[in-house]
Amino acid sequence: MSGHAYTAAALPAHAKSAPARRSGPLGPLALAAGCVGAMALIWALAEFVPGVHYRDAVALRDFTQLSQAPFNGIANTLIHLLEPGLFILWGVALMAVALARERPRVAAAVAALLALAPLTSETLKPLLAHPHASIGGVYIAPASWPSGHSSAAMALALAAVMVAPVRFKAPVAFLGAVFACAVGVSLLMLAWHMPSDVLGGFLVASLWAALAVAAMRAAERRWPSASPGF
Repeated sequence: MSGHAYTAAALPAHAKSAPARRSGPLGPLALAAGCVGAMALIWALAEFVPGVHYRDAVALRDFTQLSQAPFNGIANTLIHLLEPGLFILWGVALMAVALARERPRVAAAVAALLALAPLTSETLKPLLAHPHASIGGVYIAPASWPSGHSSAAMALALAAVMVAPVRFKAPVAFLGAVFACAVGVSLLMLAWHMPSDVLGGFLVASLWAALAVAAMRAAERRWPSASPGF
């Protein structure tokens, strides 16, 4: 056994640097680039490809047929949880948890994510407005892409994953995904957004989450901390 034991100093340089490479910012930056590409693709397909444009409206019509008791009440409750006052409250709570765990960089990343994801969606809506097809009398205004509510829901879910301890990240990610998807379905049931709007909102939040993680990892390389926590 002793013949196979190695001290940290005896490890090859490439072995010691492997964790640093794995935790670098390039992976999240590549993911962010993928999110931008997916956003552009979804928006272009929904606006310029007639078949996708039509199917977007058909899918919305199908979801609205689920809009009946008790689903209506659940959908309205989920959307209510994302109203500005409550959204800020959830964000402050997540930041407080990060600070309590001595993760100031995570707290800053959460603040940036929760501020920039909804802001980006609201900024893009008038810039990328385009008319939607109307099926079965269901009409959505042109300035709807991407959905601010789906951006907010996914941003909250991803922020919770950032804050959670490593052993809890998987269950928190699962619950966050369920929450974000439930909000997305609620928006469709109540005819607040097109399906492409919801997907776009999810991607906006994912973009900013990836950029936040990249920034944290870059800062960790420049100014290492005792326990980065991401």
